[in-house]
Amino acid sequence: MHRPFGSLILPMSMHEKSLAELSTALNNKYISSHELTLAYLDRIEAHRDLNAFVTVDRARALKQAQAADARLKSGQSNVLTGIPIAQKDIFCTDGLPTTCGSRMLANFVAPYDATVIQKFNAAGCVLLGKTNMDEFAMGSSNETSFFGPVHNPWDRRCVPGGSSGGSAAAVAARLAPAATGTDTGGSIRQPAALTGITGLKPSYGRVSRYGMIAFASSLDQGGPMARSAEDAALLLNVMAGFDPRDSTSVDRPVPDYTRTLDESVAGLRIGLPREYFGEGLGTEVGRVIEAALDQYRKLGAKVVEVSLPNSRLAIPCYYVLAPAEASSNLARYDGVRYGYRAPEYADLWEMYAKTRAQGFGAEVKRRIMIGTYALSAGYYDAYYLKAQKLRRLISGDFDRAFEHCDVIMGPTSPTTAFEFGSKTDDPVAMYLSDIYTISVNLAGLPGMSIPAGFDGSRRPIGLQIIGRYFDEARLLNVAHKYQQVTDWHLRVPEGF
Repeated sequence: MHRPFGSLILPMSMHEKSLAELSTALNNKYISSHELTLAYLDRIEAHRDLNAFVTVDRARALKQAQAADARLKSGQSNVLTGIPIAQKDIFCTDGLPTTCGSRMLANFVAPYDATVIQKFNAAGCVLLGKTNMDEFAMGSSNETSFFGPVHNPWDRRCVPGGSSGGSAAAVAARLAPAATGTDTGGSIRQPAALTGITGLKPSYGRVSRYGMIAFASSLDQGGPMARSAEDAALLLNVMAGFDPRDSTSVDRPVPDYTRTLDESVAGLRIGLPREYFGEGLGTEVGRVIEAALDQYRKLGAKVVEVSLPNSRLAIPCYYVLAPAEASSNLARYDGVRYGYRAPEYADLWEMYAKTRAQGFGAEVKRRIMIGTYALSAGYYDAYYLKAQKLRRLISGDFDRAFEHCDVIMGPTSPTTAFEFGSKTDDPVAMYLSDIYTISVNLAGLPGMSIPAGFDGSRRPIGLQIIGRYFDEARLLNVAHKYQQVTDWHLRVPEGF
């Protein structure tokens, strides 16, 4: 029997609700976690054509939902108990495949849970499934996945962005109320922008990387993807925290990110980098960002110009450092211990060669080759060492900019979602999709993307907000105040 929740009926309309509203419905017994999970599982099945999920274990999800209902009944619940969540298929999950979107790990079942998975399990969340992604998180369009591309629910001819495209599409299409993603060069923020959702990349070290399959260890960071800043804050409350098993985790107190959401932004100083508004920025994207800044002015914020002079070198810097780390991290996939192994080979060396040739896709191979070249004896100083020095300069640019402002704003992506195949033959054009996001990873800063409007083809446009180290609470507050006076984050693709 469906029970009333406000003026709506659940569970038929539950996919329209925020995490806070779903939590209220569960705790007030308007709906059970079992009913809620079943409704989302049915939506996932009905929209399989989006290809947002790699793995969905219906029986496991409903069993977790029943356990959550028992916790809710006993009063031993918290805010997210009983709420279904989608997890990017990069987080090791005990008993479920963790593929990283690659043939190399297509049959790999993790024997343990990543810390992020453990934290959501402890909170009583239900795992809906594992979402599709660019292979080993290498890509900006979700076209490199071994399991096929994810379709953007706003325009199925277009990419959803990458690498967390499956999570982004699932949240945008309301196949899940929220999801996790990872961001190495923009892989939470860029797909969030292209699908009209909210995505947050926390400061490096804020969320444990234990059990998160590595691409580039000094850049990777997990974070929340949700409809709104309020929902993202609820997720980050679960995800954030020190983990002694992760040597890059920072031992720092975790605030309640929902506590300061409603603070005024009057007097907020917004830094506008002149470098973000030059050649390459789409006209309609620029127009939407200007309109968003005008809204902040109405809220009492003031805009000041800042400069990030080395940001133009972020892409060449990143595409030396990230492939170098990938070359090292992916050396473990050799067909010996786990993962794919070539079926026919004459000797050990041929097994290595055929396994890696057959197990990795073209983009992963490209980055391994670039990284191996950059780390080779004759080129280490010329490329890798020089890129590390440039990384320090990029970080210094942000330090100086924040002397004059509290947050930095600008576009998340230079364009809206592009059509499948339009950039696959030009890797450099694809890499330029992350031109505004990469420098944030190089500096280790927190950044987020929130929906700010649409172009003439009804494709979403994202506003990027960048903060000081471990200033996620301010970013969420700034985003939330904007979302209280706009409704871009409430828009849903037609048919969903």
